[in-house]
Amino acid sequence: MSDAETLNRGPRAYASFIGIGLLAGLLSGLFGVGGGTVIVPLLVLFLHFNQRLGAGTSLAAIVPTATVGVVSYALHDSVAWIPALILAAGSVVGAQIGTRLLPRISQPVLRWFFVGFLVVVIVSLFLVIPSREAVFELTLLTGIALVAVGVGTGILAGLIGVGGGIVVVPVLMLAFGTSDLVAKGTSMLMMIPTAISGTIGNLRNRNVDLVAAAMVGVSACTTTALGAWLATIIDPMLANMLFAAYLVVIAVQMAMKAIKGRKTS
Repeated sequence: MSDAETLNRGPRAYASFIGIGLLAGLLSGLFGVGGGTVIVPLLVLFLHFNQRLGAGTSLAAIVPTATVGVVSYALHDSVAWIPALILAAGSVVGAQIGTRLLPRISQPVLRWFFVGFLVVVIVSLFLVIPSREAVFELTLLTGIALVAVGVGTGILAGLIGVGGGIVVVPVLMLAFGTSDLVAKGTSMLMMIPTAISGTIGNLRNRNVDLVAAAMVGVSACTTTALGAWLATIIDPMLANMLFAAYLVVIAVQMAMKAIKGRKTS
């Protein structure tokens, strides 16, 4: 029997899936991420998913969430379509690498890797100075760089269940000088094929709870558009600071769980 089949399927679990989805969708639209930074830790902390199953389930739930997010940002003309496709090409390859590595990495190592990843994101949020007027300029050099960024984010997507937005959004703003809204819309388009590719790999390795992924994903779709709308009216620096504060809480919780797991092992 798989991990997914032994999970609690009672009313509390289903209500939790819906609640996680609503929160993930709101933050996904607001920050241009897939919602994995919400879904993975909450599945692990409150529903006792192991890290691998949480990552795989999160990645599957990101597919419908990101699709709604792309439509929302496209309505505000905030999607750089060609750069997104270049990022996606690299991320699809990277996601396959990440999902192949996932079964070979121990639970404690994966938890600490996730904590370290969140710390990097938190720091980057304070380094980025968002600008609504900046324009993305695509050249041969930036195209090559986008492929490299795509591969790297794809690997992270396969390993920790995020669509790559929390990497791509800061990188597009800091390294490529694009506006925060275009960075968010572009990252959401990029993460759709990334999440699909990673989910295919995770299904082969039985690292996806399809029921949970469907409930979280559908619930997230109902609040993603609201988050995208809020992104257009909230000061971008304030949004970064709020997101960073949230990630600090998640990182601390995950670190405590990793320490506890090490002591009991």
